[in-house]
Amino acid sequence: MVLKIIGAVIVIWLAFSLIGFIFKAVGTLLIVAAVATLGVVAYGAIKGKAGHKQIR
Repeated sequence: MVLKIIGAVIVIWLAFSLIGFIFKAVGTLLIVAAVATLGVVAYGAIKGKAGHKQIR
């Protein structure tokens, strides 16, 4: 009985550790994607002003 309780605690601990790792990885990927998106938008804004002429 004690071994079953210890086994269940270990399984629950591993599950929470895995969930925490997944959330941390997803959070990191979201930050990287946000920075990359801002970089592309800024590059497009800078590049777009010099290259396009508006029709009036």
